[in-house]
Amino acid sequence: MPLHDNRVVLLVEDSAADAYATQRGLRKSGLANPIVHVTTGEAALDYLHQRGDYAGEAYQGLPSVVLLDLNLPGIDGAEVLEHVRAHEPLKLLPVVMLTTSEAPEDVERVYRAGASSYVCKPVDLDRFMDAIRRLREYWFEVVVLPRVDAR
Repeated sequence: MPLHDNRVVLLVEDSAADAYATQRGLRKSGLANPIVHVTTGEAALDYLHQRGDYAGEAYQGLPSVVLLDLNLPGIDGAEVLEHVRAHEPLKLLPVVMLTTSEAPEDVERVYRAGASSYVCKPVDLDRFMDAIRRLREYWFEVVVLPRVDAR
């Protein structure tokens, strides 16, 4: 039985349009969890480590799932993933790569780094919304998510 809780979903996406569509698709498909949206790899790491802008009340707890874009300014999604997998308290955190890249080398790179899943964002809005719905169904209705403790 899947773990249903109200833990946050961390959305790491630099495109405002893609972030809006992802959040809208998740809400439309029935996701009630809070969504924290950050636009850079640095901000994602700050959130996960409760530092910088996320040292206080802006921190809403460790996410149940991280939706991570690959192509980010500065620290890219693969580097964020590598950090998560190398940091013991975060190792079990499910990380779903949500990106436009279909390049085989990108797919291989992030799976080698420990991605939980790799989802290509369709360009067509209807197909994109359908992919987000299916992503929500899988990660929040089908799989059992681990309880991650950052201590």
